[in-house]
Amino acid sequence: MEEATTEDENLMERATVRGPGEQATSLRRAYAQCARMQRRHDPTFWLATGRLPAEIRPAVRAVYGFVRTADELVDGPSRLSDASERLAGLDRLATELAQAREGIESSIGPVNALVDAAARHNLPLDELEAYLDSMRRDVGPVSIADWDDLLSYMNGSAGTVGRLMAPLLGASEAHESFARLGLAFQLTNFIRDIPEDYRLGRVYLPADELDAGGVDRIELGGTSPTASAELRSVIERQVIRARELFSDGDLAAQSVSPRVRRGIRLACSVYERTLDRVEGNGFDAVSVAAGLSVRERFVAVAAGLKRG
Repeated sequence: MEEATTEDENLMERATVRGPGEQATSLRRAYAQCARMQRRHDPTFWLATGRLPAEIRPAVRAVYGFVRTADELVDGPSRLSDASERLAGLDRLATELAQAREGIESSIGPVNALVDAAARHNLPLDELEAYLDSMRRDVGPVSIADWDDLLSYMNGSAGTVGRLMAPLLGASEAHESFARLGLAFQLTNFIRDIPEDYRLGRVYLPADELDAGGVDRIELGGTSPTASAELRSVIERQVIRARELFSDGDLAAQSVSPRVRRGIRLACSVYERTLDRVEGNGFDAVSVAAGLSVRERFVAVAAGLKRG
């Protein structure tokens, strides 16, 4: 069962939708569902969102709720085993979104919350077509040809979310900087999750770089005592790229209000600490866990709050 929101979050979510009737009640429940999903699945983002102004937190969680819904259809523990059925689920989600934008209430709570948030904050929901296309690619085995192919994939899956967030955070003109920041977050996740993704049939490291080093794909599953020098060199290249993307996305933090900036800095600090960990392990992200411990997360959060 998903964790209940705290009392102050419940009050905030109830205040999101005003007015009588079943529709207002349904929307309140939809926003609360998104909040629970974020708290359960992404505590780092939950903490960062909590640093944002109260008036935009529900909308941020609505964006998260929709994105998470798509991710659960593809990767969740209850996902359908047949690829065609998972694709059909994504198609249904796209249809539900399109119909909700036309005023037809969806049976999927996060869809209703997102459409309501978009109306309140003028969010560019057309961006989600590219996002869902990237999710469809994840349904089958994934192989990335080269860096340009990876950039294209991430632009659809993470860049679109960054562009959605920019107007919500009051920085529409900096939407491309938010997109770059989204790419930085996702590339960091790919570096962290190399063995897990490999076991799911997905290799996000550029194939041309792996082939140039003669890296056997089986090595990505973390079965060797240590990563080879050639694989560590490929991972190092991705860490450098992720740091460059974080640097490119710094304008996103500079373009928002101080209160919003604190939330962005907090999230960046946690993700950049993951890159520090990988680098500290000699760029071995397969035989040594790249994820942060609870203590390391608290240290990163404290550093992010100090930067803000």
